[in-house]
Amino acid sequence: MSMEKKEKTGNPGESGKTAPQETQSPDSIREVVEAMGESHGTSRGRHPDGPPGGAPSDPGGSPSENPDTQPGGYPGQAPATDTTLFCDARPKVEKPYRGIIEKFLNWARAESLWVLGFGTGCGAIELRPLMTSRFDAYRFGVAGRATPRQSSVFVIGGYASVKTLKRIVRSYEQMQGPKFVLALGSCTINGGMYWDSYNTINRIDQYIPVDVYITGCMPRPEALLAGFMKLKELIKAGKGEKANEYAEHFDWYKANQKKVIPDWDMPDYNW
Repeated sequence: MSMEKKEKTGNPGESGKTAPQETQSPDSIREVVEAMGESHGTSRGRHPDGPPGGAPSDPGGSPSENPDTQPGGYPGQAPATDTTLFCDARPKVEKPYRGIIEKFLNWARAESLWVLGFGTGCGAIELRPLMTSRFDAYRFGVAGRATPRQSSVFVIGGYASVKTLKRIVRSYEQMQGPKFVLALGSCTINGGMYWDSYNTINRIDQYIPVDVYITGCMPRPEALLAGFMKLKELIKAGKGEKANEYAEHFDWYKANQKKVIPDWDMPDYNW
């Protein structure tokens, strides 16, 4: 009797209740994922352009080059020549509109200055109080943004080391035009107290164009606000065209960048 009752309760058609399903083990889930990857021509842990079967091109290489040693089958850093991941188009000069249309656009750009939240040096400390209630940069349309794609203003705060310059160039090129640069502090003009250092650059305008310089070591937040006001004047007057200058003299800027950055392991074009 007990056997019959057990069989009856285990049949969902008779009892009206769904029988509990067995949970799949991690091994079975992994087999399904690998089978799906093979059906699409790529498997987990293999780069689409890699050798067949998901095997690394250099089994005896370093751990960073071996996909099987990376967490989750990470294929490693993509080569700088991979045009599927990086754009290889040169920057182009964007001609301004004519008449009242360009004036209206320049007014809108000047009243919405979105600053990239990238503290390149010691001068970044002046950006923090700028957003507080005492100085209230928001009343001037100045706001911080987290990524280069969202930003229109890049503040180079203080000294810039060679290692940081590499990130400055990449961040500047990823910003959408029109874009503007404020050089904050004496170190961006002539190197300041680090003018003879082996690991810092003396003039930032040799590597990216600069719209406004703010002198001092270190300028107070009031001086930085004055720099923003000057930048707004230049933009409204139609003189904030340094991004086009970078496109016109791209080869000159790129040659200067490569002179001081020895480990140039990124594409020439970063947007």
